Amino acid sequence: MRFYGLSRRSEVGKKLRVSFEFFPPKSEEMENRLWETVTRLAPLQPEFFSVTYGAGGSTRERTARTVQRILTETNVTPAAHLTCVDATKQQVDQVIRDFAAMGVKRFVALRGDPASGVGNAYVPTPGGYNNGSELVAGLKAIDDFDIIVSAYPEKHPESPDFATDIEMLKRKVDNGATRAITQFFFDNDLYERYVERVRRAGIYIPIVPGIFPVHSFKQLVGFCARSGQHLPEWLAERFEGLDNDPHTHQLVSAAIAAEQVMDLMERGLQDFHFYTMNRAELPYAICHMLGVRPKEPAVA
Repeated sequence: MRFYGLSRRSEVGKKLRVSFEFFPPKSEEMENRLWETVTRLAPLQPEFFSVTYGAGGSTRERTARTVQRILTETNVTPAAHLTCVDATKQQVDQVIRDFAAMGVKRFVALRGDPASGVGNAYVPTPGGYNNGSELVAGLKAIDDFDIIVSAYPEKHPESPDFATDIEMLKRKVDNGATRAITQFFFDNDLYERYVERVRRAGIYIPIVPGIFPVHSFKQLVGFCARSGQHLPEWLAERFEGLDNDPHTHQLVSAAIAAEQVMDLMERGLQDFHFYTMNRAELPYAICHMLGVRPKEPAVA
């Protein structure tokens, strides 16, 4: 892996396109903290902010407020998440129209995890959209939205094989998806092999890498256990002994994510999506190292 010099990073950073994902706040305190994160990252002028949301979930009001504030108080385009979980088609369609009335033109369309949690069998809601492909078609039936979908470099845990998984992605694209964002990964070769499979299947939309700055290694272990994702041994070794050393943990996390993105840049990529966990420090530091700098003063 070649590390760019300062002037080289600055030059390349101007060409990078980044986006950031937030999860819905569950309390007023969390909502305030999320907004602090939004205002910290907005000066980087990302391609968009995405705000996760389950159409039948309890966070609808706060999610909608956050999206509205992004629209009115920042210059960043919001992307509203939609899922098929616990909602009929009519309910989901009304959510789409409500967001569209605010001015939202970009959506992230997902089947969603079962309400009982990851790892349990998914059961479609009676009268609802059965999967992400149907949800994409439902969005397109309402308006010509920009629609983002998910992609899985290690395949979706419920897919029996890669062929089935990629066929679902193809159905989403055929129904109108314009780009895909991957589940997070730490092996760039794995991502590259996945993109090769996707291209051989005749899918040519951008496959944007999802980058996960590790705020908590223990939390990451839990995520991987529930979703069946591979956790590289080298990654565990990097965080060994740092459970009670949050400062060093954060420095190591930033270095790992920056290394991963730099390697992907060497492979020709310019678009990256960061899963923020509603915290700005790591994504901001990583972007700084990559040469993505504020275009206007950051909010204190």
